[in-house]
Amino acid sequence: MNLQQLIEQYIVFQQSLGTPFVTNALILRAFGRSMSKRAKIADVRPRHVNIFLGKTEPVTRSWHSKYSRVRGFFRYAVSRGFLEVSPLPNVIAKQPPPFVPYIYSREELRRLLDAVESEPQKNGIGAPTIRILVLTLYGAGLRLREAMNLTCGDVNLQQSLLTIRNTKFGKTRFVPVGPQLSEALSLYAKKIQQVRPPSAEAPFFITRTGGSVLPDTFQRNYRILCDDAGIRRTDCAEQPRIHDLRHTFAVHRLTSWYRQGADVQRLLPLLSVYLGHVHIRHTQVYLSMTPDLLQQASQRFENYAAKDHHHD
Repeated sequence: MNLQQLIEQYIVFQQSLGTPFVTNALILRAFGRSMSKRAKIADVRPRHVNIFLGKTEPVTRSWHSKYSRVRGFFRYAVSRGFLEVSPLPNVIAKQPPPFVPYIYSREELRRLLDAVESEPQKNGIGAPTIRILVLTLYGAGLRLREAMNLTCGDVNLQQSLLTIRNTKFGKTRFVPVGPQLSEALSLYAKKIQQVRPPSAEAPFFITRTGGSVLPDTFQRNYRILCDDAGIRRTDCAEQPRIHDLRHTFAVHRLTSWYRQGADVQRLLPLLSVYLGHVHIRHTQVYLSMTPDLLQQASQRFENYAAKDHHHD
């Protein structure tokens, strides 16, 4: 069986089960291209897989991610009788510890917004656009590309509702926003009308000349912004990222619920849907992310335990 043809068959099989299988498909097709077009599945040797995965010391999470995708493919090939034995090793190096996102404090977020006003406009993106992007990424917990893909038609200011299309998992979801963010979006919408005529298909976040904001350009501006605001982490080489605004949104929301005495376990699935997570376990990781959140959870348990002891 031709390797690339079997990869396409496997991708179709996985998608028929209802999974988008987008990232997996990209990795597997790249693996297929690393071999010749005429290569058969039986031609694959461990050295071919090792070359594709790349040898790193220590083994990275990226290596493990690629390995798991290729492993699933070879399991499929063996189960369908295209191979007798997988060319992958059964024993691999242990995964490195999971990366811990940076959670901005509210004071750091204020410094970040203050830095927007003092930082000169760079790379064609004006301060109003940078400011509203930071507010939206944090206030609505969006992924960067979800925000970049918003059109004027996706931002319903009357209903304070964002329509997020073609997300990471190929789905569309509605994201209601609070009154403060809604007001900020409305003010920004009035400003951009002076730059270009309103159109439902036009990008909502624009450069000074009315063009689309490129993610890489915004990334560079954001890095400068963090430096100007004095926001750095010393626990690892990775510096605070744009995506950490999304993590911060989730942690701050959970912390607020605990302080309000809300039923967090009941509300957690709602937060998962709001964030566009496929599995609730992706949202549950936030429950142990910061000392403040752990303190609130511990206080809740102590109050519960004390009440239960009183009844006894």
